[in-house]
Amino acid sequence: MTETTIIDWARGDRLGIDLPAHPGALLAGGPAFLTRALHASGGLSPDNKVAAITHFEEWQVGGTGAKAMFSVAYEREEPGLSHDLFAKFSRSFTDRTRDRVRFHMEPEVKLANLSRAPDFPIAVPKCVYADFQQASGTGVLITERIPFGQGAVEPHHHKCMDHLLPEPIEHYRALIATLGHFSGTHKSGRLGPSVERDFPFDLEQQIVNRRNHYDGPQLADRARRLANFIAQYPHLVPPHLADPAFLEGFCADAPLLIAQQDAISRFLLSRPEMIALCHWNANIDNAWFWREPDGRLQCGLIDWGSVGQMHVCQTIWGSLGGSEPDMLDWHLGELIDLFIAEYARAGGPALDRAELEQHLELFVITSGLGSMMIAPRAILSEVPDPGLAADRYDPVFTVNETARVQLKITVSFLNMWHRRDLGRLLRPDRAGPWRA
Repeated sequence: MTETTIIDWARGDRLGIDLPAHPGALLAGGPAFLTRALHASGGLSPDNKVAAITHFEEWQVGGTGAKAMFSVAYEREEPGLSHDLFAKFSRSFTDRTRDRVRFHMEPEVKLANLSRAPDFPIAVPKCVYADFQQASGTGVLITERIPFGQGAVEPHHHKCMDHLLPEPIEHYRALIATLGHFSGTHKSGRLGPSVERDFPFDLEQQIVNRRNHYDGPQLADRARRLANFIAQYPHLVPPHLADPAFLEGFCADAPLLIAQQDAISRFLLSRPEMIALCHWNANIDNAWFWREPDGRLQCGLIDWGSVGQMHVCQTIWGSLGGSEPDMLDWHLGELIDLFIAEYARAGGPALDRAELEQHLELFVITSGLGSMMIAPRAILSEVPDPGLAADRYDPVFTVNETARVQLKITVSFLNMWHRRDLGRLLRPDRAGPWRA
């Protein structure tokens, strides 16, 4: 962890006023800044103002910039004013690694401003002010605070802790339905023309972005390291994933991706009916849930960093990849059908079930081999002796989020590989359309 040069304010590209780069600057700017910001965004009548910040608490969670929870009072009450607010900053001046991902907020700011339309199709936190300076990667997003654990709203659910989640499938039905409805609405055109300007889709750049970081021998080495980690700590995974025959097959098949990866990506990304505006990481922690009076579970989505046009399998796997393997074994087909139905109901094109399922399998291969090969190192950096843990639900993983997330998503990825024999898609005797 190393610090980077601290700035206090930056001029926002969208609204043209100076925005605070960190919680201290927001607090120092006080009611005067908040009044300017809400006037600029249209969230406050020109003859009203923020009178006071009545509570302020800096909050450092998640993998990106600093955050703050605060409350405000207004000179005059108006219908629709938000008093309890949440601020998310792109910058992390105390951690250079976190600060490198500051540009992920730029599309999130665009989405927040888009969400202010009265007919926005899904629930998101009400945006009070959002702006970004592209030159420095400095931005802030201020929204209404979600009242987790109050009234009908469930407490916040932590990532990859689904063993504590009441009725997991009900929560994932709510998530997948919401994701399908949002992306389908985009495909219908009802989000307006600004989407193509603010979230352009560049096929060739996406193919480049999806390339694996390793060459064939390097990926073979990473797969072997993962297999050795599991062989050393088999109690951390379901028994079928620690089977030596499965691990040997995985190690043999995984490096076959490299020679085919561009062809697979082009195959996946050349189907316009499957390219839509998507939330890319709707794990259980990036949502809030509540029950309607009739008992139906509903959800809204938070943390829209890197939102953009992408393959819909990213939004599906981005949600399901952190779930328990048994849940996917039992319900994946149902959830795919639900996404297809909601996507079409919102005005999107009809998707073929068999095609979408094949695309999802290829997507899991390419994304898993691209992102999960660092899992052993990441786990050991927080939990140096996993042999002392009882299993993957041990309290040591509860308190070490990176180790927990890396372990649980690796289990989910490998379970998909095992249950569906994903390696078959990479073997040379397989006649896949991307090989045409």
